Amino acid sequence: MKWTCVLLLLAGMWPQMAVGADYEKCAAIVSDAERLACYDQVAMQAVKLLPAAQEPCPADADQRSDGGVVADSYLGRTWELDAHTKTGTFHFREYKPVYILPVHYSNNPNQSPSSPAPNRSEVLPESTGSTEVKYQLSFKTKLWENLLEDNGDLWFAYTQQSHWLLYNSQVSSPFRETNYEPEVIYSLRTDADLAGLHWRLLNLGLVHQSNGRGLPLSRGWNRVYAQFGLERDNFTVFLRPWLRLPDSGDRDDNPDITRYIGNGDVQLRYSHGENIYSALGRYSVRGGHGAVQLSWGFPISQMLKGYVQLFSGYGETLIDYNHSQTSIGVGLSIQDWQ
Repeated sequence: MKWTCVLLLLAGMWPQMAVGADYEKCAAIVSDAERLACYDQVAMQAVKLLPAAQEPCPADADQRSDGGVVADSYLGRTWELDAHTKTGTFHFREYKPVYILPVHYSNNPNQSPSSPAPNRSEVLPESTGSTEVKYQLSFKTKLWENLLEDNGDLWFAYTQQSHWLLYNSQVSSPFRETNYEPEVIYSLRTDADLAGLHWRLLNLGLVHQSNGRGLPLSRGWNRVYAQFGLERDNFTVFLRPWLRLPDSGDRDDNPDITRYIGNGDVQLRYSHGENIYSALGRYSVRGGHGAVQLSWGFPISQMLKGYVQLFSGYGETLIDYNHSQTSIGVGLSIQDWQ
């Protein structure tokens, strides 16, 4: 496609070069009347030589394998799937939503965290409270670009979610829980149409998640996953089955975690103007448990969005992996940052 644009440019320049040579001939004529007539004749020829209007070269699109054009999209932009979206390595990009919820309310705070693993259950009830501050930080950066000729990027991603008991002054407002989640992701560009959706990418990932706490509140696990990213217009679907990597012996803080968290998740995202709606769902066939998280980001300024999040089910945090609750939070987010 780039060569086509070059040829079109040259085609437009050729008549101008030819006309320029004719003007030089006219300038050599001594007689004013003849020289003016020569200029008029060359000008009329130039109009006839002008090429028909051409469509502009699509600088913001790339060609599909079937000859069609891939328009700019959420997946193409955030995962740099197309040639015009590539930015190279070690540039920070958005991953999961970045937000702060100054008011986050739970109808059933987990005051007695437990696990079937030895020495992983809290004996005395924790002082928590129904209202806290919840925030999440997340980013990704590309470590290696185009491992397979013009495809296959290696990414590092990091997400941190914290729950802060800011309003519980009786226990000096501590952080109730913080989850740390580093990932290594190998992202492949795909190109297939499935059930009316365009399959754009396949992510193969290795992820560790833990809360960094000592016994009896230590929780953590490791997973490998395959994530399928599909989209159509402003609608995006992520399908992510995963496989837990076993921990040896007494190092397993939560041996039954997949019974509550499940073996995968599905995320839906829809943008309408500057409003962004998303839904995340998990379900364990083996355990019969799961969770649903709904969120809405809406514009309030050029840089910030208002953010509302509703969660219901198991595993809002690792310490709550086997605890069911419904929570709602209201705050601010930075979504789709570049």
